[in-house]
Amino acid sequence: MNAHAVTREFEKSLCEYTGAPYAVAVNSCTMALLLAVAWHLRDDQAQSYLQRWQVEIPKRTYVGVPQSIIHAGGRPVFRDEFWVGQYQLKPLPVWDAARWFTSGMYECETLSHAGQMQCVSFHATKILGDTQGGAILHDDPAADAWLRRARFDGRTEGVAPKDDTFDMIGWHCYLSPDVSARLLWKLAALPKHNGPLAWDEYPDLSLHTAFR
Repeated sequence: MNAHAVTREFEKSLCEYTGAPYAVAVNSCTMALLLAVAWHLRDDQAQSYLQRWQVEIPKRTYVGVPQSIIHAGGRPVFRDEFWVGQYQLKPLPVWDAARWFTSGMYECETLSHAGQMQCVSFHATKILGDTQGGAILHDDPAADAWLRRARFDGRTEGVAPKDDTFDMIGWHCYLSPDVSARLLWKLAALPKHNGPLAWDEYPDLSLHTAFR
């Protein structure tokens, strides 16, 4: 099985487990969020910081989330919310589900309408964990094609650089095949139902100068 094939097999198993029509594996949930936000803001990236899309998140969350919003072309704003398992990056149909992973999670009532992107984490401390990893669970074939190139330096999988055509700026966040293989093996033995991880002691990011 080649490098692309093992990742595709892992993504197929993610879809079967979570109920998502598509899954795009990347090297972290932070990068999954960046790509998901970038897909929705891809026509607005030339704006200045003050004019950028405002993307609202809880003020107590992982520091990489507002950073991903900024790198994707948005501007984070904060709300006071106690959350468990996942929360929405409003008004975008993007969810940070880094602290939750269970069977059928894409089919939950919260995601009952089309176009949602649910970003999950495979960090060592998470429910399905390894040295790194994340994924975007979604239902949009056009987004799927864009996300697959975006995670791979704007390249086309399976095409040598000398034969490829470059018409987009991408990121280098493809999930390595060895991690894909281990996660595929671990997923096969994962329980069907897993509750969300306990809420972490996140700081109030709205108080930090990087996000003012």
